[in-house]
Amino acid sequence: MKEHFSYDQRLGISIPNLALEWAHYSEETQQAILFHWEKIRGSIPDRIAELESTINQKQAQLSNESNFKKSCELNSDIAELASIINDLWLWYRANQTVSEKMHN
Repeated sequence: MKEHFSYDQRLGISIPNLALEWAHYSEETQQAILFHWEKIRGSIPDRIAELESTINQKQAQLSNESNFKKSCELNSDIAELASIINDLWLWYRANQTVSEKMHN
């Protein structure tokens, strides 16, 4: 099933990478893809928690940072981490309907 997913370095998870339209996959393959996605999807909140922890560490560094250039770098890092979290939530929510199909 891993051939239907590709690892996204930025997000830190594998995301669906389907070569065919959904209907062109056999029911067995669809179920296997959905099962694999559900496992990945279940890990997204943990990945978000890791990123939030990193943001908190960087915010603590930022509050004690007096060097303007370093402050800007920390702010940029925090913004990028927040963007990743947003994208992860989008994957988590947008694909909830796919996960619901598994249970129907």
